[in-house]
Formats: sequence, C-alpha cells, structure tokens
Amino acid sequence: MSALPAFDPQCRRCPRLSTFLDTVKARYPDYHCLPVAPFGDPQARLLIVGLAPGMHGANATGRPFTGDYAGILLYRTLHRYGFAAKPEVSGRDDGQVLSDCRITNAVKCLPPENKPVGAEVNACNDYLAAELEDLPQGAVVLSLGGIAHKAVIRALGLRQADHPFAHAAEFELPGARRLLASYHCSRYNTQTGRLTEAMFDAVIARAREWVDTPGRS
Repeated sequence: MSALPAFDPQCRRCPRLSTFLDTVKARYPDYHCLPVAPFGDPQARLLIVGLAPGMHGANATGRPFTGDYAGILLYRTLHRYGFAAKPEVSGRDDGQVLSDCRITNAVKCLPPENKPVGAEVNACNDYLAAELEDLPQGAVVLSLGGIAHKAVIRALGLRQADHPFAHAAEFELPGARRLLASYHCSRYNTQTGRLTEAMFDAVIARAREWVDTPGRS
C-alpha cells in the first residue's frame, strides 16, 4: 500500500487550474468543478489512464469519461470485453459498474482548452504514482495519449527514452506489470480516423488477454 494519497478531493496545488475551476463553477453552478476521483474497481488489474477531465464531461459529472464524446467509445468497448456492466453511461447515478477495471486521469482537474501544462501534469504525478504502486502483481496499465503515457512513465520513475509512445505499443513494467498505449479516444482522433473503432477494440482485447493470462506475452 502506497504511503502517498492516490486522490485529494480538495486539491488546489495548481493556481491556474484552481482559478479556472472557480470560474467555470460560477458559470455552471451544477457542475462538479473539483478534482475528479478515479472510478471503478479498487482492486482492478486494468488501470486506464486518460489525460484530464473534459469541460462538459467528467468536470460536469464528477466521473471520468462520463458525459463526453470520448466516453462513448471507451465504455462501449469496455462493455464488449466484460470490463463494464453497461455499454453506455449518462451520469454518476446511471448504475455503471466496472469489473477488474479502474479509470483515472493524469491530471485530476479540468485544464483550460483541455490542455494542461507540464508543471500541472507534474504536480499531479504523485497521485498517479500512488495509484500505480497499489496495483496488484500482473496488472495492466493502458495509457490514452502521449501526455498520459509520459505521466505513467514519470510516475514509475522510468526512462522516457526506453518507453516511447506509439499506438498499440507494449512494455514490461516492474512487478510483472505491463503497459499498453493507445491514441486517446477523443472526438478529434475518432472523427479524423486517426483512431478507428477496430484499432481501439484491438487494444482493449489485448488488455483483456493480459488480464486473463498474467505472465504470458
């Protein structure tokens, strides 16, 4: 068990993000507008790491990938491979349950224009490090996008040069754990064809294979 906290619901480490959240809360008083907690099975063998909450998605609902376009493909595919009870989500009270899977973000607070700066990614990195440290032996980490991928490598204290981001890249990690990388399932990536549903399906299928057969390549 990590000595570091994996989440602080009142964190205000980053002045730019804290100020932005206050501004958004004034415009949308019903929105969550706080750090967004990880969602899913606390003993999960699959940890999915996204970038940050979206303005009208997780920042509004308080749950990762809930209420935004990226969550459509993510939850549909997780359901297909038995990680999610439902293929669609609508809000925190929709009854969605994740099995052997947890979803988190490299940055827990909404950044302006969905673009955290490096100092903000780094300020949040010890939360991610605590989550990674608490993963069981043989667990699988799936990073969505280059920034999340680099955040995972940093949180593990590994060399970036030895773990370059590429779609469907695979890496061995300490503790018999493994890392998969994927393009982020964002609206831009899916609508431009950079990430197709078949490509994303293959990544989640690989994660399922690794979770079901730990220790095998």
